[in-house]
Amino acid sequence: MSWNPALTPGCPDEIGVDAIETLIIPRARDLGGFEVKRALPAPKRQMVGPFIFFDQAGPAEFLTGQGIDVRPHPHIGLGTVTYLYRGDFHHRDSIGTDQVILPGAVNWMVAGKGVTHSERTSDQGRKGPHSLYGIQTWIALPENREDMAPIFEHHGKETLPELADDGIQARLILGHAYGEKAPATLYSETFYLDVTLAPGARFPLPDDHEDRGLYITEGSVSIAGQEFEAGRMMVFRPGDPITVAAGAQGARLMALGGATLNGPRYVWWNFVASSRERIEHAKEEWRAANWGAGLFDLPRDDRDEFIPLP
Repeated sequence: MSWNPALTPGCPDEIGVDAIETLIIPRARDLGGFEVKRALPAPKRQMVGPFIFFDQAGPAEFLTGQGIDVRPHPHIGLGTVTYLYRGDFHHRDSIGTDQVILPGAVNWMVAGKGVTHSERTSDQGRKGPHSLYGIQTWIALPENREDMAPIFEHHGKETLPELADDGIQARLILGHAYGEKAPATLYSETFYLDVTLAPGARFPLPDDHEDRGLYITEGSVSIAGQEFEAGRMMVFRPGDPITVAAGAQGARLMALGGATLNGPRYVWWNFVASSRERIEHAKEEWRAANWGAGLFDLPRDDRDEFIPLP
């Protein structure tokens, strides 16, 4: 699909560095040979639009038979977005979903009032040496959706709108941007893009969303003559026309944002809520382990273990 956004406003040398409202350097955690970099929530920024959690998983290399095993764990008040560059995840959840996600596809699980899921490297993926590299995000739900029944949607790579221009390849993962709309069911205004830039290519962020940010996964970009390397998240002032330029090695970005929610959210472990009472209730329910009779159940084919309440 051809794409030709206006590039006149906000060329790199016309943007002031003060257009960057927040610069976030993720915190790295080593999970036994597997590194996760967390950009959101950050000390100075809880959310970008409705995005309240942003993790870069990997890149990591595994030997035959090895992989990731995230045991069943609970969520409330959010939607999880899994998007991979390399590798796979086998997703199972308490509403009966059994889905392997591959690079370029989207897993969208809305926890609502409560859901449990596990994520593991698939049996097929463990048959030889393999790598894993991807992004996981949480989107906080509006208050009127916090008690909804959980849902799961999988959207294959071929179903996502692709946008192209000189030196730009972009895939719309969620929401709407540049006149295109991704297929996942959302409950607040959102955009989320996987963008690959050739060296020197210029990329304009959507100008019709209140909150906008980007995270650099590969290469670098320049803004107002200042270069930012991979592993940085930038959140921009609302309303400013923003265009970034890829560095000499090109760049890969995740662009994200949307409308801000009506207030902050409480975050504790895997729970997000508009009130502390919801968090406390979820904690009590998970601690009780009253599977299938209380708020939470375990995935049908992954019931032998679970992550206990911290």
